[in-house]
Amino acid sequence: MKKPQAIAALAALAQDNRLDTYRLLVQAGPDGMPAGEVAAALGLPPNTLTFHFDRLREAGLVTVRREGRSMIYAAQFDTMNALLGYLTENCCGGDQSCAPAVCEPARGKRVKTKVSA
Repeated sequence: MKKPQAIAALAALAQDNRLDTYRLLVQAGPDGMPAGEVAAALGLPPNTLTFHFDRLREAGLVTVRREGRSMIYAAQFDTMNALLGYLTENCCGGDQSCAPAVCEPARGKRVKTKVSA
């Protein structure tokens, strides 16, 4: 990852609702979640959430696909890992033994989220 991409990703995550959205999508795994479920889980209006999804997508942190009438959003784990790598590449004077492990989500497992009342 180059510095401009790292800045874009960090800027996209530097907002409460976007950070919460991204963390929820990371928890959901590579299959992602329908936009409506994300909105319900976070208590956000759909039009507000669409704005936040657009910022995350522009930064390369999420993808979107259509399934029927639903828009399914998923975290881009490659981008997340590249950002973590960029932030830690000089960790401990370049000795990678202290760097965090790469996130490799299990395929096919989807975390059920509780909808707050």
